[in-house]
Amino acid sequence: MFNFLRPSGGAQVQRINAKDAVAQVAAGELTLIDVRDGMELRASGKAVGALHVPMMSVKMKCDPSSPECLKELSLEKPVALYCASGGRSHGAAQMLAQMGYQTVYNLGGLYDWHAAGGAIERA
Repeated sequence: MFNFLRPSGGAQVQRINAKDAVAQVAAGELTLIDVRDGMELRASGKAVGALHVPMMSVKMKCDPSSPECLKELSLEKPVALYCASGGRSHGAAQMLAQMGYQTVYNLGGLYDWHAAGGAIERA
């Protein structure tokens, strides 16, 4: 009924268990992206191994057709995004699905990562 709310032509955004995300990032099987702004990052740090792509830069830094797309990203490699609570990361994850990323997860918030044993580094 509400198909206009679904990403067109891309993967469906799913929630990933934080413990699974920690293990997959450690194994190099999952790319993790922090979409919070720089001030949030400075205040609380970021997940170890996460790429920092502020929400306002997602289209420029994650779109494979953009000359500024990060070389660490691949449409084929699973990607998980997080923010402070999961709202912005869900929106950014939908954008990645629309860009053609095959497996896209919303981790939720940085707290979820940390509570599952994920390390945090200070910026």
